[in-house]
Amino acid sequence: MSGEHNNEVVTSHAAGEGVAAPLDAVEAADAALRAVRLPSGVSPSLAEQVSRVPTDPGCYLWKDASDTVVYVGKAKNLRARMRQYVTLQDERQKIPLMMQLVKSFDYIVVENEHEALVLERNLIGQYHPYFNVDYKDDKSYPYIAITKDDVFPAIKYTRERHRKGTRYFGPYTDSRAARETIDTLRKVQPICLATCAEWKRIKRLIAAHPDDASVIELICAQNGRPCFDYHVGRGPGVCAGLISPDEYARHVRDVERFLSGHRGAFVHELREQMAEAAADLDFERAARIKRRLEVIDGLDDRQQVVFPQALDIDLVGFYREETIAGACVFVVREGRTVRSCEFILDKGLDVAEEELVEGFVKRYYDETSDIPGEVDVHLDLEDGELIEAWLSEKRGKRCRLHRPQRGEKKRLLDMAALNARHALMRYMMRTGYADDRTNQALLQLESALALPAAPMRIECFDISTIHGRHTVASMVVFTNGRPDKGQYRRFKVQSVTGEANDFLSMQEVLGRRYAPERMADERFGSKPDLLVVDGGKPQLTAALTQLEELGLDIPVCGLAKADEEIFVPWDDTPVVLPNGSASLYLIKQVRDEAHRFAITFHRELRDKAMTVSVLDEVDGVGPTRKKAIMRHFGSMKRLRAASVEEIASVKGVPAQVAQAVYDTLRAWDEERRAAADPPAEDERKRADNPGF
Repeated sequence: MSGEHNNEVVTSHAAGEGVAAPLDAVEAADAALRAVRLPSGVSPSLAEQVSRVPTDPGCYLWKDASDTVVYVGKAKNLRARMRQYVTLQDERQKIPLMMQLVKSFDYIVVENEHEALVLERNLIGQYHPYFNVDYKDDKSYPYIAITKDDVFPAIKYTRERHRKGTRYFGPYTDSRAARETIDTLRKVQPICLATCAEWKRIKRLIAAHPDDASVIELICAQNGRPCFDYHVGRGPGVCAGLISPDEYARHVRDVERFLSGHRGAFVHELREQMAEAAADLDFERAARIKRRLEVIDGLDDRQQVVFPQALDIDLVGFYREETIAGACVFVVREGRTVRSCEFILDKGLDVAEEELVEGFVKRYYDETSDIPGEVDVHLDLEDGELIEAWLSEKRGKRCRLHRPQRGEKKRLLDMAALNARHALMRYMMRTGYADDRTNQALLQLESALALPAAPMRIECFDISTIHGRHTVASMVVFTNGRPDKGQYRRFKVQSVTGEANDFLSMQEVLGRRYAPERMADERFGSKPDLLVVDGGKPQLTAALTQLEELGLDIPVCGLAKADEEIFVPWDDTPVVLPNGSASLYLIKQVRDEAHRFAITFHRELRDKAMTVSVLDEVDGVGPTRKKAIMRHFGSMKRLRAASVEEIASVKGVPAQVAQAVYDTLRAWDEERRAAADPPAEDERKRADNPGF
């Protein structure tokens, strides 16, 4: 709950009963969350406890056995929303794992959804639950702040938490950019710096004489001298009483407009002042104003104009990896890109995309006062209207949450997503995140699959076929958790089965790969620490049978596609790796790479076979002409699209042969279409007579 709701009364419940307590932002929420225990000996199930929760709007907090908050959420109807968790009706992948950890809960009742949204953001900021989306390192980002409560407000660079009476601009993810912005801003409009010793002296002087009506006379009476910043044009002379509070307040308003990106009116005002100074023959003052305008013009040269209109928009792009994500915010003010901010989030593909986007939007705009007229994201949010209302209230006027479909906004949103990807890659390289995660994955696999050592070399096999035709197999190798493409191999399955038989195909391929002569061949590498076959129990059985015949002891497992279950020889129950874990991500990556490699080889053989079979039917086309035709066109697709004249242009292909090739290809296309799309007459007969 925000500080504006100090007089609200909320109700907190745990295990079925409630206690009312006054709410004073997040601090009062702690008091409101005191759980009322059930009578001794009574221990209802979690579902029974949820059935006692009211149907009011509010926030819920799931807790583990150590009473640690693991997840915070909001709901329009608390009971209905929480019931979705305990009955596992929520389809998000993380819910089953999370609910295994949950042992108790608390909740807070509020008056409406808007209050629930604000309270949820505050509770997440207080407890930092593991299953909520948050910044990866949760560091404090820099802001530019103006101390509005002072008689002479000062500007400062800070990482402090937001204080009452201070206005913050940001966050900035580049500390150097924030400091350079302050330096440039003070050249444009002189304002005191909060670190200035003279400004601090004036602040203490005013605080010591709060009833003194004439602030300027008070400062002058203390023999104030201008500070160094005044002499170089970056200070307004507060320390010597050279500027009135009203005139200084105008400086502060200009600075706030400048930081908000609204410089048009400010620039117009400066031009008028310069013209007025020149008319009064005050050329020194006119020259100072001209230098300020030149500074602003220099900024405009560095900032890209993206819209012809003076639009205020934030465009938020995302890029997700398995358990980590990057976010980038393009801040556009008056049609110009003012800055971009990059963030690393602690959730990725392990949470729903909508949850990730919504979590970041709430976190980012909770910590900034710079709310634009429009926030663009790449998908529609379920709570979009609620978030719009919250942003509009913070801004003081309408803020639109929008999903651009085309045009310049869509292009910029895609660019923001690209920058988010690069930000994530830089973070992973800088921190060694990928290496740490790979090591973690190998150790997790060693433990989960009861391996004698970490699987430093993993080999995975996959079969690809269509009704037993053009059956191929792929072998991919991961060394130290990374693809080792120099060790990849592919096999043409030679068994004649007449139909798809993954069992026999897998036995043949493993027999060829692990034959003594291949095991002795350095080109095939050493014996793997783990053998993965794509499939379930039948594929695993085939692998075990073949390895037993060869007398090899290689740890082996089968990975089923449906539920990502891992079948092992020593247990009838499949191993299920935790969703979002490094080990699951690695083994899925191995399986998907084997599938991709097999499919690619299968398509190559199929395309070649189709080419050979069709051209072999053409009179006058022998091996030499067939080779020349395919070399000229490069692919069957391009040959099928060629005209008779284009085919005849191939060296060594007469006009009559070219016509025969063209006619054969047209007939072949007609046959394929007929096979894929039955004639309308046949369809009518089937509709009239199901036995047709």
